[in-house]
Amino acid sequence: MASRVESDEDGDNKGSMWDLDQKLDQPMDEEAGRLKNMYREKKFSAVLLLRLAFQSLGVVYGDLGTSPLYVFYNTFPHGVKDPEDVIGALSLIIYSLTLVPLLKYVFVVLRANDNGQGGTFALYSLLCRHAKIKTIPNQHRTDEELTTYSRSTFHEKSFAAKTKRWLEEQATRRSAILILVLVGTCMVIGDGILTPAISVLSAAGGIKVNKPHMSNGVVVLVAVVILVGFFSMQHYGTDRVSWLFAPIVLLWFLLIGGIGIFNIWKHGSSVLKAFSPVYIYRYFKRGGQEGWTSLGGIMLSITGTEALFADLAHFPVSAVQLAFTLIVFPCLLLAYSGQAAYLMNNLDHSQDVFYRSIPGTAVVIVMLVTTFLMIMIMILVWRCHWILVLIFTGLSLIVECTYFSSVLFKIDQGGWVPLVIAGAFLVIMYVWHYGTVKRYEFEMHSKVSMAWILGLGPSLGLVRVPGIGLVYTELASGVPHIFSHFITNLPAIHSVVVFVCVKYLPVYTVPEEERFLVKRIGPKNFHMFRCVARYGYKDLHKKDESFEKKLFDNLFMFVRLESMMEGCSDSDEYSLCGQKTVQSMDGMLSNNGNTRTASSNMDISVSSLDSIEPAKSPPHVKSSGQTSSQTEVDELEFLNNNRDAGVVHILGNTVVRARRDSRFYKKIAVDYIYAFLRKICRENSVIFNVPHESLLNVGQIFYV
Repeated sequence: MASRVESDEDGDNKGSMWDLDQKLDQPMDEEAGRLKNMYREKKFSAVLLLRLAFQSLGVVYGDLGTSPLYVFYNTFPHGVKDPEDVIGALSLIIYSLTLVPLLKYVFVVLRANDNGQGGTFALYSLLCRHAKIKTIPNQHRTDEELTTYSRSTFHEKSFAAKTKRWLEEQATRRSAILILVLVGTCMVIGDGILTPAISVLSAAGGIKVNKPHMSNGVVVLVAVVILVGFFSMQHYGTDRVSWLFAPIVLLWFLLIGGIGIFNIWKHGSSVLKAFSPVYIYRYFKRGGQEGWTSLGGIMLSITGTEALFADLAHFPVSAVQLAFTLIVFPCLLLAYSGQAAYLMNNLDHSQDVFYRSIPGTAVVIVMLVTTFLMIMIMILVWRCHWILVLIFTGLSLIVECTYFSSVLFKIDQGGWVPLVIAGAFLVIMYVWHYGTVKRYEFEMHSKVSMAWILGLGPSLGLVRVPGIGLVYTELASGVPHIFSHFITNLPAIHSVVVFVCVKYLPVYTVPEEERFLVKRIGPKNFHMFRCVARYGYKDLHKKDESFEKKLFDNLFMFVRLESMMEGCSDSDEYSLCGQKTVQSMDGMLSNNGNTRTASSNMDISVSSLDSIEPAKSPPHVKSSGQTSSQTEVDELEFLNNNRDAGVVHILGNTVVRARRDSRFYKKIAVDYIYAFLRKICRENSVIFNVPHESLLNVGQIFYV
């Protein structure tokens, strides 16, 4: 079945029944519980920390470590004319490594992790929790009670509060932040596609130093074999890969550092003058525009810096900081200083590395995106003084904007490749986001009034047949339009109806014990429930064989706890009833293995029942307990019987189409790109392992 619906441009029409709807379909405050444990990084022993720092060498620092292979060649592609140019270039490399990887990332950006997760999306999730900038407004205060939903509060008159209100005022500002995040993510992808090939080809190019007559095809073939070997090992996981490559990378850093010391000793220590920033000024003054454009080669010395933050999920912050500070940073300084000392006495040897790498252009854009996001993190999350924010912003933008202006001159020399790749991914991501937002807005604008549902009576104006209907929707409150479309086109509905909302939150993960929220909709004789399944951005969505089982376990547990609470609320004797409730729960958990599993998957608090009040009427308590227990047994038996009768999964299939009068680019984006993406993506029926014979699709066409 399918229906055609036009979007309502005027928004919701909140009539006289709106207040009644709000009372009938309240948010899940009580059901959310009170699990407010803030994340704290685990404490590691010194030995374990050293081991993790050692392992991080094999995963995080490959790109930074191979940069010495091609930096000086790209800086002086036509040879070195003056030894002073080598000193100036080395000075730029030294201060670039100090300001960007060491000071900015290791000591500042790594602290902005989202419960141990790094990368652009981690920064965005932090911002979404501290300001209402999420473009799909499906969050609720109950989500803030998740264990992983850590955030700080600030005074209403503070600079952070003013910034928060400024960001939330207009939708264009929220969209601008989203686009900034997507740009940063796409640039990482564009750079990541090319970086392995560049690094391995540059390393393999060393073969031609002793055999200059060897063809480039042989070098390329060697690089391809190495790349295939590297990628074939990826499926073994981070732990095994890190143990395999960590000794190799550590040996590499020690060798290039040792060779650097040897070159400084052999060719003279005058190269150490580069630690004075005066030589940077002299370099630009002497080189002019040519010196400015050479920054594109020097910038390659800090490629791979973003990996320090992006790969943070695999290792603790302290391990990454330790490895970079004690091993990577000093070895790189020694390696570049040794190369500079050699070049000063061999000015015509700057082209020993045969492969001229593509200028890594996307890298500096990613750094700029991180800087802009860090400004908001420092204001909203860390609540730093504006002077500190200004200092961080000024230092970061001076370095990164300088490099950005220089790489613009090299776009036509190959820098356009990562930009084109990133642009393609940006279009895909933005179109997908646009279609998702429009589908959610349609669900919100067309949801059915709860008062209308209740006005139909317990039978919903239909024949209630045995069975349970699971109605999937993106709404965490209200009744979706597909349900009204369903009941107005069919003569019967299931005896039990559960609205299932799969919700994605701006947290890295949702613990299994906090995954589900369950509540009742309307009076008991309607037998209608709502279940919200919550996921984080790092939660894997493979085939969930037990999703239906977990859902029903949580539903049955909710009925048990609800019955106990009602028994308490009917009594004047709270202390005994609270004790009885806790004892009854303990009994269920100890006597029923399935119930134990159910309770661990549900976020419900009963501590409020255990209050101290004088006992007044024990006989009344006993009668109330028996009544609630009998009600519980009856409803559980009713649910079990309907579950045995059959479960049907009702999925809404909302098809988004562009209007006939839409512009051509909108038609291409919606009717072709978004439609294609929806077609190739897995549906909820596949993710949650819904049997084909139990699946019912309700189609709708929505024009935007």
